[in-house]
Amino acid sequence: MEEKVIGLKVNPKDNVATIFANGVTDGTMVEVHDPSGQVETIEAIGDIPYGHKIALMAISKGDIIVKYGEEIGVASRDIQKGEYVHVHNLDSMRGRGDLEKR
Repeated sequence: MEEKVIGLKVNPKDNVATIFANGVTDGTMVEVHDPSGQVETIEAIGDIPYGHKIALMAISKGDIIVKYGEEIGVASRDIQKGEYVHVHNLDSMRGRGDLEKR
């Protein structure tokens, strides 16, 4: 029996979820659970390490990335639903004086 791959959306504002599984590769189906008990299955685009982020929706370049209800960065390019979200497509807002909190 294949192990379920779980992602967690902590806050209704979140546009990314955290992956809680090893071995997530391109095409893996991820069950994303939210606080209301809803579950959405999203196909991973690319490999996503344990504890890292998956996009819950299409995110346009310049859009704010929200995790755990907090604005953590800005998309540095367009991001597809299911794609791995990390430093290659996200500019962090933490510790930067040139980006104002919106």
